[in-house]
Amino acid sequence: MTNWKVILNIAKTHLLTKMKSTATASLGVTFGIGAYITMVSFMTGLNTMLDSLILNQTPHIHLYNEIEPTANQPISLYEEFENSVHMISSIKPKQGQKKIHNALPILDYLKKKDKVKGATPQVRAQIFYLSGALDLGGTLVGVDIMEETRLSNMRDYIVEGSPEALKNTDNGILLGSGLASKLSLSVGDRVQISTVRGAIFPLKIVGIYQSGIADIDNSQSFCNLKTVQQILGEAQNYITDINVKLNVIEDSPALAQLLEKQYNVTATDINEANAQFETGSNIRNLITYAVSITLLIVAGFGIYNILNMLIYEKMKDIAILKATGFSGYDVQLIFMSQAMIIGIVGGILGLLLGFVLSVIIDGVPFETEALPTITTYPVDFSVGYYIIGIVFALISTFVAGWLPSLKARHIDPVKIIRGT
Repeated sequence: MTNWKVILNIAKTHLLTKMKSTATASLGVTFGIGAYITMVSFMTGLNTMLDSLILNQTPHIHLYNEIEPTANQPISLYEEFENSVHMISSIKPKQGQKKIHNALPILDYLKKKDKVKGATPQVRAQIFYLSGALDLGGTLVGVDIMEETRLSNMRDYIVEGSPEALKNTDNGILLGSGLASKLSLSVGDRVQISTVRGAIFPLKIVGIYQSGIADIDNSQSFCNLKTVQQILGEAQNYITDINVKLNVIEDSPALAQLLEKQYNVTATDINEANAQFETGSNIRNLITYAVSITLLIVAGFGIYNILNMLIYEKMKDIAILKATGFSGYDVQLIFMSQAMIIGIVGGILGLLLGFVLSVIIDGVPFETEALPTITTYPVDFSVGYYIIGIVFALISTFVAGWLPSLKARHIDPVKIIRGT
């Protein structure tokens, strides 16, 4: 039966007598794990921030009527030309309504589905912003502001004013920050908007909206849904877009296909709308984990080299241990114990180092106009990364100690003693 007390005492003695080598091996694990924790926490936090910047403003499913050419041209209606080759040039888009047919029943249907977290109606209108001698083209979006705030974190992007101010002001507008800068307007001022038909309406600026995406901030603003319907001279059932948020984002492609067939509308899911961004995000994550794992592997090789040298230095000790009755298995356990002690001590210190560095990074000021709500560098303090770090430290030290200890197990003490 293995006497663990004796084995651990011998392992401790070996480690303490070679304190420099022990410290070097432990620091290798410490800095490897610390670098892994710091990098993966920072890079994941950064990726999450960038993902949120896009995904928070993108519905999981977007319903609208697509402008497209007529599928069936008049010539296809004549039976005598049915088997003929139709050569038609300069096909123009068909005239169709922008509003979604039966939008209100669709909204009621979506809100009752278990998979749906929420669905919000929108009315989009192409307008001109007028201020003094300037007129800028853009988009005015009518929304249910409180529901949009609940589903898309819109409050995080309102740098001045509040959603409640827009809700309580019938002729209010949340002006894009780029527009506000170009038109030299601020909260409390009035801006005139002109529809494509030439009608002019004055609106009071109750807030400034900054999404961090320049193209949006330079052209888009928000009003209450009823306000935009009145500006366009449309009824309350006039809705051009429906944005849907789901409880599980992975359900969006299947539900989008179902809604498209069921209601004869165009349904774009979030994966389709952000395919390029998702590819970039996946590549960033891949690079992060690849570099982090490399750091851990390098630390494992350092442990292997140090333990390998330690065995060569302890040849005489191994011979004496075997000569006094220790089996090869006992000798292997001694060196494996040393490796695991180094892994545990180095791993715990590495977790502490990684946490301290992450806290320091999390407190570093980070200010940019593109991200008004972010004041410090983003760091993800997920417990999972620390669990992965300590597990990998133990696995790498186990593997790094296994090969040298296996060599020590098969050392012939007679040859060593004869050679002394």
